[in-house]
Amino acid sequence: MKAVVSGGAGFIGSHLVERLLGDGHEVAVLDNFSTGRKENLASFEGNPGLTVHKVDAENYQESLAVVEGAKWVFHLGGLADIVPSITDPLKYHRANVDGTAALLEASRQAGIERFVYAASSSCYGLADQIPTSETAPIQPMYPYALTKYMGEEYVFHWHKIYGLPSVSLRLFNVFGPRSRTTGAYGSVFGVFLAQKLAGKPFTVVGDGSQTRDFTYVTDVADAFVRAADSDVHGVAMNVGSGATYSINHLVSLMGGETINMPKRPGEPDCTFADISKIKDLTGWEPKIGFEIGVGLMLENIQMWQDAPVWDARSISEATSEWFKYL
Repeated sequence: MKAVVSGGAGFIGSHLVERLLGDGHEVAVLDNFSTGRKENLASFEGNPGLTVHKVDAENYQESLAVVEGAKWVFHLGGLADIVPSITDPLKYHRANVDGTAALLEASRQAGIERFVYAASSSCYGLADQIPTSETAPIQPMYPYALTKYMGEEYVFHWHKIYGLPSVSLRLFNVFGPRSRTTGAYGSVFGVFLAQKLAGKPFTVVGDGSQTRDFTYVTDVADAFVRAADSDVHGVAMNVGSGATYSINHLVSLMGGETINMPKRPGEPDCTFADISKIKDLTGWEPKIGFEIGVGLMLENIQMWQDAPVWDARSISEATSEWFKYL
């Protein structure tokens, strides 16, 4: 069948594209390449089942032209990162809310059979329920989290009003090859791998005891496929690893010196997904353990050779707006 992946040239999107092509599907990538990279598609760009369209999801007519004839639409396009969302909230609203609404309407008009949305666990904010289930309070702490949750609400509204078969996957901390190496200060893996290559100390926020539900990217791609291939609709489901790991443990696996940075407001001490719902409804469960995943990242460390090398000073400058508003 034909599947459309918005944000298909991005980190998670490119792994989903690879999985769908491997399953024998025809895949149309819809990406404006604001953060996506053609290099992420390089290893399979010669596949006859792949087409790539430089389209902004906010452009309804162009999105509709790509979606026509598709059965599945996966919406992973949008903007990530916390600080840029604080400094330019309207840009994030346009990308993450307006873009989602336009693609939903294009999908409705095209008569697609499944719409799967990439939501964010950041909607839970400083969760007081650990592990965190889908019934936990929604309390976004910054514009990125808010706009991703608003996008999810649009997804469910199109499901309720128009009967568009939809499901939302709330992703926890996804890691793996092809994660973004340039742009705003963000993913701890991107920061640490570039620092390791440069022989610089790891910049650990706080005392490093905070934990994250690190989920390997191929497991996440599998969750999208299983959600699309299921008869589940109108629900949100967490996607996590089934465990949580400290930053200090990550440092011990990567090996290197550390320096400590001030703890940031609005960041949880722990992210840990309750994944019982997606396991029960789709049969999905993660396969790649954290230690194995870190090893695979280190094997591919050269991907980060051109990534910016952050230090205490540049991080302080990059996160000044964070401390100002949060």
